[in-house]
Amino acid sequence: MSDTTTGGSLEQFEFFKYDPSLAANAVFTALFGITAIGHTFLLVKNRTWYFIPFVLGCLFEAVGYIGRIIAAGETPNWTLTPYIIQSLLILLGPALYAASIYMILARLIRMLEAEAYSVVRVNWLTKIFVLGDVLSFMAQGAGGGLLATAKSAKDQDQGNNVVLAGLGIQVAFFGLFIITTILFHLRIAANPTAKSYSVTVPWRQFLWALYTTSSLIMIRSLFRMVEYAMGWDSVLLKKEVYLLVLDGLLMVIVSVTFLWYHPSKILVGYKQVGMRSVGDLEGSSTVEGEYSMTSYGGGQRSPAADSGHLKAYDSSHSRSEQDRRNSLMLGQGKQHRHSPSSDDVSSYTPLRR
Repeated sequence: MSDTTTGGSLEQFEFFKYDPSLAANAVFTALFGITAIGHTFLLVKNRTWYFIPFVLGCLFEAVGYIGRIIAAGETPNWTLTPYIIQSLLILLGPALYAASIYMILARLIRMLEAEAYSVVRVNWLTKIFVLGDVLSFMAQGAGGGLLATAKSAKDQDQGNNVVLAGLGIQVAFFGLFIITTILFHLRIAANPTAKSYSVTVPWRQFLWALYTTSSLIMIRSLFRMVEYAMGWDSVLLKKEVYLLVLDGLLMVIVSVTFLWYHPSKILVGYKQVGMRSVGDLEGSSTVEGEYSMTSYGGGQRSPAADSGHLKAYDSSHSRSEQDRRNSLMLGQGKQHRHSPSSDDVSSYTPLRR
């Protein structure tokens, strides 16, 4: 089919300017299908319900490439339905990825008790970025629908412009998200919170996973913007390799990255994450992640004595240092001395940050 126009009307519209590869699209269908199954398993197992949009994104991609497989089997007499399936679902899948990625950062900040380091108020962070993602999703969906049902060159231009607007919204919000993440990372690296020391999970690695996936989605969105901006005669639409590499491959990497760095590893019950054991912080004991206790003499304390965040304070160590000093000064009618080996003498020093 040709894509010539007469009098502003589309007499014939060519869905593809190349013959879609059955083998290549089958590979991408399998990859997205496998990652969708993996993410679904982790979602149900760990109850990370905020990752549902990400799973839907994997499914969108898988079904989109199934549409391309169908189109490959129809070459050169392509029909409308497979074209619409592949066009819309592959276009919209990354927007669903973005929705879950936005939700991760706020949970990570709360887990580290670092709300003060966020340039956007944490209570609003997820709402703002997800709202932008919803607007992007709706605009891209509307534009894709217009393109799929276009009956004139004017309809094509209108659909192109709406898709471009949606992609522009996605790029803008993703750019702000990356900046927000970088600023948060710089601030907590310069002045770590007590909780960032006490949690046992690899939150720094997870931040780098956010950088990687966000950058890949940004690159993909910029590619699609250029593709639509150049129009139907662009070189990007004449060779399938551009779509497969700059869209499909990048989104496969994003999908696999979050299988390896699944948020369930650090963000399930992020309000009550595991603390390091008593002796983990350079042989010191911790109380609510704020203070370390070093006892002079008496050897090391047993784990039983340190359990429950060292609740043994309410017995022999319940008095403050000032009380002890007053007791020593007053003597309570006795010349009482504490030897350095006494178990009753403890010093409390803040954990180094």
